[in-house]
Amino acid sequence: MQKNDLDSRMKVANKYNNEGVVMDDQIIIEEEIVRNENRIDDEKYGDNGLFQINSWGADLSFRELINMYAEDELQKPELQRYYVWDKREASRFIESILLGLPVPSIFLARTQEENYLIIDGYQRIMTVVDFVNGVFTKDGSSFKLSPTVNELWANKTFSQLSSEEQKRLRRTTIHSIIFEQKRPTNDDTSMYQIFERINTGGRTLFPQEIRNCVYHNEINTLLIELNVNPAWRTLFGQSEKDSRMRDMEFILRFLMFSNKKFSETTAISLKKELNLFMDITKNKDGKYRCEDYKKQFLETMELLVNTDKDAFRNINEEGSILSRFHPTIFDSIAVATKMAIENGVDILWKNDREAFLKAKRNLLKDFQFIEYTTTRTTNTASINGRIDLAYKYLFEEVQ
Repeated sequence: MQKNDLDSRMKVANKYNNEGVVMDDQIIIEEEIVRNENRIDDEKYGDNGLFQINSWGADLSFRELINMYAEDELQKPELQRYYVWDKREASRFIESILLGLPVPSIFLARTQEENYLIIDGYQRIMTVVDFVNGVFTKDGSSFKLSPTVNELWANKTFSQLSSEEQKRLRRTTIHSIIFEQKRPTNDDTSMYQIFERINTGGRTLFPQEIRNCVYHNEINTLLIELNVNPAWRTLFGQSEKDSRMRDMEFILRFLMFSNKKFSETTAISLKKELNLFMDITKNKDGKYRCEDYKKQFLETMELLVNTDKDAFRNINEEGSILSRFHPTIFDSIAVATKMAIENGVDILWKNDREAFLKAKRNLLKDFQFIEYTTTRTTNTASINGRIDLAYKYLFEEVQ
């Protein structure tokens, strides 16, 4: 390949050097890659076949919801749904109930274990739970109603309400729309799509935020644990966790690509494949392989961080390292490194940054690798091709 052709390709690969960059709490990600993958996913995800989902309405009293929550029958999504209302907002909701005003419906999904996931309505449910229990869990303070509410209840705790008012609050019903997937069996991925379409929490949720709400299992717990690993935080490039859980999704990508093989003849919906990997009703081994997954990730991150903390960054046409975390370069190098560790390969650049950078630069300048990491990145030929090339340059042709 001629040098001019290579320079042209490098410019295409790096055309977002000064644009298309998302900064969130100091996190900088090669966002155009993610946007393209999400666009393709949105086009593909509807090709899954039809679900049979039953839905019905039920008027549940707050007494019932409080008891269900206390008995863990009513489950909140792990981590994602922090309680965000301040005491004034929470007090106004309690005031609305005491005044007899209508309150918005909540959405619940009944699981195969006969529990209920809160799809929408967590803030409302937890406000009443906290008020009845007397503790504002957001800051651990006593839950007294704000002085701005009706003077009948201003500055009062639940225990300071009259017996009649306490009963009125507990007996108040809230309309609940409940979903249950009937078909296909042993596949909960429809819950992801329901949550994606129905959640009304005030902002568009990112895919991993939705998975965190839907998949309450060992894999989700593992992702939360791995996301605080110091080696990973260094390689990702930001010490604080991403509030939109993109960092957790990259860990999930690593685990999925490391443990699943794809046919050369198909293209995938990345969103669907990540959902299926997290859904232990489909990924039946996942529940029992979490220790293996943990070992794979930690060994890989430890090796790379001790060699080059910029392992997952691209280079520009001059060969300088760019600042952004690059998703498909991450996939390629991380999965190839995991494979080399498992294969017992003698890693010649271990703890030698210059040797690693030489091999990495050769990889990143490869015309085919640039293609695989910038265009049609969810095609299986691109996925397999970029991982194979990373393995070749980093572990087979190292001098």
